[in-house]
Amino acid sequence: MAKAPPAYRCTECGARQTKWSGRCDACGAWNSITEEAPLSQGPGKARLGPARGRTVPLASLAEAEAPPARATSGLSELDRVLGGGLVQASATLVGGDPGIGKSTLLLQGAARFAASGLSTIYVSGEEAAAQVRLRAARLGLAEAPVALAAETNLRDILTTLDAERPDLVVIDSIQTMWLDSVEAAPGSVSQVRAVAHELTQFAKRRGTAVILVGHVTKEGQIAGPRTVEHMVDTVLYFEGERGHPFRLLRAVKNRFGPADEIGVFEMTGQGLAEVLNPSALFLSDREARAPGAAVFAGIEGTRPVLVEIQALVAPTPQAQPRRTVVGWDGGRLAMILAVLEARAAIPFAGLDVYLNVAGGLRITEPAADLAVAAALLSAREDAALPQDMVIFGEISLSGALRPVSQAENRLKEAAKLGFSQAALPARAAGALSGGGAGPAPGGMSVRGMADLTAFVGEMFGAG
Repeated sequence: MAKAPPAYRCTECGARQTKWSGRCDACGAWNSITEEAPLSQGPGKARLGPARGRTVPLASLAEAEAPPARATSGLSELDRVLGGGLVQASATLVGGDPGIGKSTLLLQGAARFAASGLSTIYVSGEEAAAQVRLRAARLGLAEAPVALAAETNLRDILTTLDAERPDLVVIDSIQTMWLDSVEAAPGSVSQVRAVAHELTQFAKRRGTAVILVGHVTKEGQIAGPRTVEHMVDTVLYFEGERGHPFRLLRAVKNRFGPADEIGVFEMTGQGLAEVLNPSALFLSDREARAPGAAVFAGIEGTRPVLVEIQALVAPTPQAQPRRTVVGWDGGRLAMILAVLEARAAIPFAGLDVYLNVAGGLRITEPAADLAVAAALLSAREDAALPQDMVIFGEISLSGALRPVSQAENRLKEAAKLGFSQAALPARAAGALSGGGAGPAPGGMSVRGMADLTAFVGEMFGAG
């Protein structure tokens, strides 16, 4: 049998190479190309001799299994994002910007889990144990039954964990850990992949829940190979703006619960405090009848969240108008502006457009299209929208308004906060009230519009 040709991979970016070179063609790093050991031929050799594998047991889809055992921390926002609590033998990856509060969140969570009866070890590769103790004292957790370790050698860490057999391990962070069998610097693609693999296998083998902290790149992705996110069971992102006290813990992958669930926290002098009613918090500083402001009723995971969308439209002296977006997708803003001009004959040429989602929340669902369009039109016409109105709906390229999911839950949340009317697509309004207008859940009055032209005509008196 012909020998497999050697394979080479960059330890910095993970790009494969056909031959060794001093510089990686993909990322430009020097002396980062290493040869990979060839994969074994595996079961293919069974043709020449006896099979070396074992028979894998098969199961039926009809077999019922008990749900996984969970441990709750008492932090309801953290438990919500985890899907109801921490699952035994699970691997969780938490990413976020430097200084956003990842270590604070996980130290608080580790202390809560330890207080509930889980034996917990916190391993820090970035700080000394004394620094972790100082943070714990500042957070009022000095007496928490959490064992600390300051180490980066993964072999020593795994040996310790095998001896201690904890229920929960927090590794802060995966980029600082290194495995002596991998010839690469800590934080490189090869090291991060190998460390994540070893820790994930340890979690499954010993039944220990492992939480890994990961840094993010300037693009907002967790640093290292994307295969790390495939290895773990749950991927959480800790988000927030430096100028805002609010922090959001968002699940982007969860094998044991719903994805896109969020938990909301407020950064205080005593650490992170839970926010049990995010809608009231995001709308707490709302101005009375301000042009360019629209309230969007959104859904984040399983919970409805109300947030204010702010827009500013002003003439520009520049040849190319500016389009600045915070908390929303810039490409989708360009699409909404194009639809307004093409379908509703409302031009934005020669005008700077600024869009902001108040409170530091980032919106990803297309249901915000109509609220964004309303804020833009309100700012352009300098006409305030009704203060007691919420708006949601998706805008198609033809200008039609498309219904979105969970309209009833959105309206119920709005009614609890004192809103009395809503503007939404006609089909969604008809399904709720039996017609284009009328009472809806919570006693709200709904105003259904078939397309963008009808919305502009009814809200701003133009067709």
